[in-house]
Amino acid sequence: MANISLEEARAQLMSLQRKMAAYEHAMGLIYYDGCTTAPKGTADNRAATFSILSEEIYRQSTSDETVELLEFLDANKNDLSSDEKRMVYLLLKDIREMQKIPMDEYIAYQELLVKAEDVWHNAKEASDFEMFRPYLEDLFAYQKKFAKYIDPDMDPYDHCLNEYEEGLNMAACDRFFSQLREGIVPLLKRVSEAPQIDDSIRHGYYPADAQDKLSYHLMKQIGLDLDHVGLSTTEHPFTTSLGSHHDERITTHYYEDDFAFSMYSVVHEGGHALYDTGSADELAYTVLDGGVSMSIHESQSRFYENIIGRSRAFCRLIFPELVRLFPDQMEGHDAEEFYRAVNKAEPSLIRTEADELTYSLHIMIRYELEKRIMHDELEVKDLPAEWNRMYKEYLGIDVPDDKRGVLQDSHWASGLIGYFPSYALGNAYGAQFLAKMRETVDVDACIESGDFSAVNDWNREHIWQHGGRFTPSELLERVFEADFDPSYYIDYLEKKYTELYGL
Repeated sequence: MANISLEEARAQLMSLQRKMAAYEHAMGLIYYDGCTTAPKGTADNRAATFSILSEEIYRQSTSDETVELLEFLDANKNDLSSDEKRMVYLLLKDIREMQKIPMDEYIAYQELLVKAEDVWHNAKEASDFEMFRPYLEDLFAYQKKFAKYIDPDMDPYDHCLNEYEEGLNMAACDRFFSQLREGIVPLLKRVSEAPQIDDSIRHGYYPADAQDKLSYHLMKQIGLDLDHVGLSTTEHPFTTSLGSHHDERITTHYYEDDFAFSMYSVVHEGGHALYDTGSADELAYTVLDGGVSMSIHESQSRFYENIIGRSRAFCRLIFPELVRLFPDQMEGHDAEEFYRAVNKAEPSLIRTEADELTYSLHIMIRYELEKRIMHDELEVKDLPAEWNRMYKEYLGIDVPDDKRGVLQDSHWASGLIGYFPSYALGNAYGAQFLAKMRETVDVDACIESGDFSAVNDWNREHIWQHGGRFTPSELLERVFEADFDPSYYIDYLEKKYTELYGL
């Protein structure tokens, strides 16, 4: 760059990122509003605003001035801090990818996302896949097209997987899922042949207002800062950061005939929020703020939801609050019964309600379907029938309708193709994190006492504070001091369910 010093360029780098964070803040607020409190007929209005903001982001990101700044800094990277080098690398990577996508197509895709999300909500409510099908066809078509624009030599589905977990591809997923099948399927067969657990404690009438009080109790219990983390309701629970890790929003959905759904969605989304709000303050408003990948993110959400939240110690800790909020419903029940009920393993229709043992089978179905659509081996119009067939094959259950079948998840409506394997990987990462954490932290004692500070401090030190400073594989190597090993997860499941079912 002409007539600019390195210090001036470094200052401009931070200014650029703050500006981009402001655009993302605005778009995040619009998205959050659309999913929570916006009137049903306002999607077109939001889409119009998204179109304008998307164009501004595209122009700002790919402008000659921005590219020149980043290339100047890249040429002088030996004089930059490690954080600045990583920022420049990630920004240049995103810009070079965006430059390959025609601006009109990028803007049209952003508009499509807003409309698709709105139509998906209506289609799910009506249990009508045909209502959503044209939008899903367009979403998959855009993903294939963008993958070819960005890296024509890479398999399009490998590109999608890599977007959510840098370095992930189908070969790695196939190996991982094969190892899970070998460990989980025989264990599930043994469990299914054992006497089944009574989970009637979960079912009854649990008023939404009392569940809401339970949600805030849970958020405080796991250590969330309620001055920076908000809660709302939506059809499909999610977490979003607005601008930086200083403003985090989680959502849940209350079913008055099963309080456990919302309880564990709050703890799950709370795990995401803990990760985001745990980023180092100096990373705020930069591309390094927040989690490094969706698999690492899901390792935190699934860690708090399952490893912590479905532990016997946590169920004992929370049970007195359940008695306080639901005295009539809890009469005659105890904490051990609650623990067993929320860990009952049996095939189910809904992924988000699945137990730990069958959960990864739900993910494998979605992975296989996405892979086949991205390779033109399956048409979107045939998704419901194939979804239903695979649920029968993998889980042995019949899917009664689209609402509880192919329309149950919001991910495809949000364009998140390639995201689903992150959940299963996150489960496995979390089990290996637990083994490492136990070397220095008495995790069970922390849960029993209700003081999660030592657990949260360990996660903050080893994972949260680093944000996007490292690639996923680099972060795992730093934490594990060894290779990623899915056998930790399989061993965790084997130990838990053998004891639970007396196998």
